Amino acid sequence: MPENIITVSDITKIYRLYDKPIDRLKETLSPGKKSRHKDFYALSGVSFDVKKGESVGIIGTNGSGKSTILKIITGVLTPSLGEIKVNGKISALLELGAGFNNDYTGIENIYMNGTMMGFSKKEMDAKLPEILEFADIGDFVYQPVKSYSSGMFVRLAFALAINVEPEILIVDEALSVGDVFFQAKCYHRMDELREKGTTILMVTHDMGSVMKYCDRVILLNRGKKVAEGAPGDMVDLYKKILAGQYDLLQEALEETIGKQIDEAHGKSELIKKSGSDEASGAAGENNKATSGAGKVSDSAKGAELMRSHMTVNPNVNEYGNGKAQIYDFGILDEKGKLTNLVLKGETFSIREKIRFNDAIEAPIFTYTIRDKKGNDLTGTNTMFEGADVRSVKKGDSYEVEFKQKMNLQGGEYLISMSCTGFEQGEHTVYHRLYDLLNITVISNKNTVGVYDMESEVSTRFCRSEE
Repeated sequence: MPENIITVSDITKIYRLYDKPIDRLKETLSPGKKSRHKDFYALSGVSFDVKKGESVGIIGTNGSGKSTILKIITGVLTPSLGEIKVNGKISALLELGAGFNNDYTGIENIYMNGTMMGFSKKEMDAKLPEILEFADIGDFVYQPVKSYSSGMFVRLAFALAINVEPEILIVDEALSVGDVFFQAKCYHRMDELREKGTTILMVTHDMGSVMKYCDRVILLNRGKKVAEGAPGDMVDLYKKILAGQYDLLQEALEETIGKQIDEAHGKSELIKKSGSDEASGAAGENNKATSGAGKVSDSAKGAELMRSHMTVNPNVNEYGNGKAQIYDFGILDEKGKLTNLVLKGETFSIREKIRFNDAIEAPIFTYTIRDKKGNDLTGTNTMFEGADVRSVKKGDSYEVEFKQKMNLQGGEYLISMSCTGFEQGEHTVYHRLYDLLNITVISNKNTVGVYDMESEVSTRFCRSEE
């Protein structure tokens, strides 16, 4: 079994609350040490372990002690009672700006924080280019961080936290700041860290992140640990707390504990299942043959490009063997106007222009819409749709338009495009552009879930007989 990298043993954190500021002084100077405060238990007897390489989430309502336990683990706070053991180098992203000196430049803060983490100047010199590339804030790194916007601040802080090869990464709601492209890049980087065996401890209110990234979840409520276990089970318990269904919560807790006892007798089955889940998660990353064949920056001659009117990801992930190039693209609203904004319920189009650098027997054109965590929500291609696509030779080009109704809920999404095909029975990528465009869906009515079923509602009122 993996060793424990974090051990939290019976942690209690007590704050003294005073009705008036003068009461603190009166209590201190009182000859009989008369108490003038009330004890507030931010945490009460919380215990749990985190194993090496695990991704563990901590969830709970506001005021349940989630951030407090992270601050105690990182050494920002001292517990009133109990003991913490940490066997690894921590990189923490807690409150925005924690650990940064506002009067220092971005570069100076990078080196200062690196020193605090135990890295030498030579080691930080080697890591600096990667940190700056990830943060992507340009010459602002040479300015005092007090001049930064909140977005630039979090870009630099997150770039530092995840590019110092931490053994333990601790994140507290940090990804709620920043544009959709940067958030997607951060989630992708967290996936890479997980694959490398980094232990991740995260606090979030985003249950989608909990379900995708966490192997195990700890549920807190009012400073006490309610339960820990599989993400799905803990999210269900959390929803009952949110709804105030404490009777149902107790029943569900007993059922969950019983299930965990049963599972404890079949650990070998669980370990086998865990291995298969990891394998299926990695399967989607196969076939990434980077070639740099078709740069998005390449321009077409003579005509204005659609993409010049779009918000394009400056760090788009592209690859392929170069036989085709998606050289232009755009999103068009119902009136045919190029835009990244689409109204929920309206018809919109995704348009791609492709030129060919070699002969291809049967090209396939695709698009996919994903959320910022990388989950595929919808998409299609010319093969699925039965479109008439003929073989091409070098120098030919295609213009493809996908037209559909926007039924996704209001929010931020990412569009990917590709030109692929089959050669000798093998799926081949000619040019693929991941997370190329952002699309913002504007809605005045959001329902539950990812998309709207467009329900038609009818009601009939019956008055009671008096």
